[in-house]
Amino acid sequence: MQDFLAALGLVLVIEGLVYGGFPRMARRLAAEVQSMPEGAMRMAGLLAIAFGVGIVWLVRG
Repeated sequence: MQDFLAALGLVLVIEGLVYGGFPRMARRLAAEVQSMPEGAMRMAGLLAIAFGVGIVWLVRG
């Protein structure tokens, strides 16, 4: 549970950096996501999941 909370904290830090440091870029990305087809979003999400699992496996394995 401790690792999960640490990971959640890091996600919040990265999100905060994007919105606090680069708000214009965050708005542009949000507009771009709205125009993306559902299949492309799904594929991007699955690739992000696979990449994240790979990183955790390398670090924790």
